[in-house]
Amino acid sequence: MDYKDNDIGERIKELRSILKLSQVKFAEAIHISKGYQAQLELMQAPASDRVIALIAAAFNVNEAWLRNGEGAMFTRAATPPSTPAEKLERMTAVFNELYPEFQDYILNQIDQLIVLQNLKREQ
Repeated sequence: MDYKDNDIGERIKELRSILKLSQVKFAEAIHISKGYQAQLELMQAPASDRVIALIAAAFNVNEAWLRNGEGAMFTRAATPPSTPAEKLERMTAVFNELYPEFQDYILNQIDQLIVLQNLKREQ
């Protein structure tokens, strides 16, 4: 594939400019190397589905715009989940994006919340 035909790199560069982030800060925010970030913008490397998803999640970006320039750059603010099923779906999506050590931290916090909840019930 000739990555020069794909202008996703230009859209990433435009997004970064609007967000007023350096390449280093942008790369850190989505957990990629600064070298890969530079290659993306220069269209010397493909943007993987994972990287596109990370950019969309980290910066509230419309994936369709990022992939092919369609639609608005940013997604509208999402309505907070209200049902337990919606909350679980959102939590699972976020949890899956975390590093394993952060996942462990979240699980530990949940365990502690259960202990606090049980103490509160006993009062």
